[in-house]
Amino acid sequence: MSEEQPNLNYVKELAGGDQSFEQKFLGIIKSEFPVEKQTYIDCLAKEDYNATAEIVHKLKHKFNILGLQKGYRLAVGFEEQLKYGNSKLKDDFLRILITIENYILNI
Repeated sequence: MSEEQPNLNYVKELAGGDQSFEQKFLGIIKSEFPVEKQTYIDCLAKEDYNATAEIVHKLKHKFNILGLQKGYRLAVGFEEQLKYGNSKLKDDFLRILITIENYILNI
């Protein structure tokens, strides 16, 4: 499995075989993600780096739960950069968001 694609093994592990829990959890991610992605885009467009860092922090945890290790590592570095007003990783981060968006549309 590519570390650029979500890997739901961790979600399955958290669910402990409870498919109902797994589906609820994925449903929450699926419903929250579009809002968080748009919030990220809006905050970055306003150059509000503190708010952008906050949304990157939230998304970082979703990346980890979804097994998207490359995205998680990118979010850690990007969150740190944003604290200093640096947005060099914004395009890389957006690519990860698009990857996840395409993935969750199919689950």
